[in-house]
Amino acid sequence: MSTSRADTANRPDPAEQPYRLAIVGGGPRATYVLERLSATIGRLARDRHLEVRVFERSGEFGAGQAHSPAQARTSYLNRIASQVGFAADDAMSGAGPVRPAAQRPTLYEWCRQRFEETGDPDFDLRPQDWPQRYVHGLALRDMFDSFAADLRRHPGVALHLHSAEVTDLIPVGDLLEVTTADGACHLADEVLLLTGHSHHDPARSPAARRLAEADARGGARYLPNAYPMETVLDGAGIGPGSVVGCGGMGLTGIDVVLHLTEGRGGRFDDAPAGGLIYRPSGAEPKAIVAFSPSGLFTFARPDNHKPSDGSGDHPGTFLTKEAVRQLRRHAGAPAGPSGGQEQLDFDRDILPLVILEMAHLHYVTLFGPGTALLLTQRVMPAYLAFLSGAATGGTPGHLTAALDEAVDGITAVLDSVLRGKEAVFTAQREVSWPVRDVLLHWTRTVYGSTAQAEMRRHVDRSMPPHLVTDGLDSPSGLDPSLYGNRFDWKQAVRPVPTAGAPGEWQRRVAAFMARDQLWARQGNLRNPHKAAADGVWRDLRSVISYAVDDAGLTAASQRDFLRRHVSHHNRLGNGAAPEVMAKIAALMDCGLLDVGAGPDARIRLDSEEARAVVEGPRTGYARPIDVLVEARVHGFDPRLDAMPLYRNLMDHGLVRLWRNASADGEVFEPGGLDLSPEFHPVRRDGTVDPRITVLGVPAEGARSFLLSALRPHVDHYVMQDTLVWLRRFWATVGDGSASKAL
Repeated sequence: MSTSRADTANRPDPAEQPYRLAIVGGGPRATYVLERLSATIGRLARDRHLEVRVFERSGEFGAGQAHSPAQARTSYLNRIASQVGFAADDAMSGAGPVRPAAQRPTLYEWCRQRFEETGDPDFDLRPQDWPQRYVHGLALRDMFDSFAADLRRHPGVALHLHSAEVTDLIPVGDLLEVTTADGACHLADEVLLLTGHSHHDPARSPAARRLAEADARGGARYLPNAYPMETVLDGAGIGPGSVVGCGGMGLTGIDVVLHLTEGRGGRFDDAPAGGLIYRPSGAEPKAIVAFSPSGLFTFARPDNHKPSDGSGDHPGTFLTKEAVRQLRRHAGAPAGPSGGQEQLDFDRDILPLVILEMAHLHYVTLFGPGTALLLTQRVMPAYLAFLSGAATGGTPGHLTAALDEAVDGITAVLDSVLRGKEAVFTAQREVSWPVRDVLLHWTRTVYGSTAQAEMRRHVDRSMPPHLVTDGLDSPSGLDPSLYGNRFDWKQAVRPVPTAGAPGEWQRRVAAFMARDQLWARQGNLRNPHKAAADGVWRDLRSVISYAVDDAGLTAASQRDFLRRHVSHHNRLGNGAAPEVMAKIAALMDCGLLDVGAGPDARIRLDSEEARAVVEGPRTGYARPIDVLVEARVHGFDPRLDAMPLYRNLMDHGLVRLWRNASADGEVFEPGGLDLSPEFHPVRRDGTVDPRITVLGVPAEGARSFLLSALRPHVDHYVMQDTLVWLRRFWATVGDGSASKAL
């Protein structure tokens, strides 16, 4: 049955009709909503009462299933503790009254307080540490309870929490009837949908249905969704003799691998030569076969050396919103039949700017800020011509040609000085950039601070500089040659050359991961590769969204962007912590984790025996598996969703799919809902239903990169989306002061 917790003392007089708000989904976004609602509850009109019902199918209020405090201890966030928040702060424009700092801790601050109270080492974090996901869940639950208590203190508010899944919203006059899976019904004046990610129903996908049917015939056990792992994986009969196929090598795949190894009692010890060694418990599967279209795990996130408040984020030199606007004016295709903005092609118009921005940041990181002006000036003519539409065509990396020439000139001068052919003061007469500073910066980047100090001594005493670097290797895994460390887009997204044999592919992947670990440890300000990826695919993600969202791309280009470039984003800018990837490398080293299938691996079903075999067409790999885990996050699509709610809403005509219709007649439906600018669903007949607001994942399609925790000390989109709803809410039930303060 639907359970309810309410503060009965604060219930309004039954004779008065309260305004009834239903919040469907009690996870992180519900925590943020309750924070703003409780902080601004003083705006409730004196003659109004408010009844709030929060529905969470997992019963984990504040955290939701994805961040459940009960989940495996082996899963980690891929954001550092100081960059996770729970409440609005002064950096968030239009938020209204902000709580005292003690009442709105970051996750790091919450953990420090909890460590002081308990001494539990899981809470003993530094600002730059990567927390376990269950710790985030504990904090979310604690903050949700705190905000809920604040809300209940208001005499005009009743708050009810329902551990139930909402399956339908049925119009009843001007109201909506909220129906739950246990048959309970509750009337609401408005509904806020915060449902987050679900997964696809295998019965609604032909490929998944075949796997499920094979499972039913006694073939490989098929698990269409990995979460919650402590229920799904632990209840699947995966024994020590099993071979498990892990269909996905992103964050979900990493969760699966660690749950089936470390989560079963294995441990990681420090290796004498660096890295980790895995010590099996004996309870692990015989092998885990991980595969994906790329054949690669996500790359390690670099150690963060930027301020947590966003002040050190890369601002963008070429990839800017103004550049996108200019491209729309000069190169955009006409809007589709529904109107809107001119449409771009990502590969033709935006990717060249992404590559240029990455290359420029890569080289400024490698050689230092003393080269930034030169590099910018050299590329500016081609860049401006490109924005004006006068220079088009060529490969996506065509804008970097002038940059490469400038780098050739820099390295030639540095090589002459390094080899003693020319003194620094002599070389300085020929160039405008500071030769000594650039040489010292390059030395530190490639060889470290000790070598830099020695290089400074040699240069200042007119001693041969090459004596410092001859025979040295880079401790950060960089190429020790002045002519190395060149930026290459193709190598950035495909760093491992294809191998013709499974064992060779596994070795090449392991070698890349070892190098990637060293790059990550150097950090996002010192390592050229990581600085470029972090600075563009994370710091400038909002610019990419600005180009893509709201049919900013043609239908064909958006389809391709979601198919290819979101994967690039996930690997380059949204990977796991270095500590986590070191564990994955150790599992590969011990032979338990098999990635030999390589790129474009697929599942073949033996029609007679219903056996499942992982095949790698590029490596010649073939290995039968006993269990197949779908270890990918499915994109939102109500037609395929395991939850019936959105299918029912479509059947009622209360929502419809968003469509990108281009002027050339091509139409693309990514799966997200069609929403108004205020996040109200557009009905089947084209009208807007203001009684319903949808935030988060179901809006994917028209918008991108929506799965994110609230980031403190920046004007974060997650809070801004919440405020869009809050403004209208207080305009409806407030005392008239909302428009002034929000």
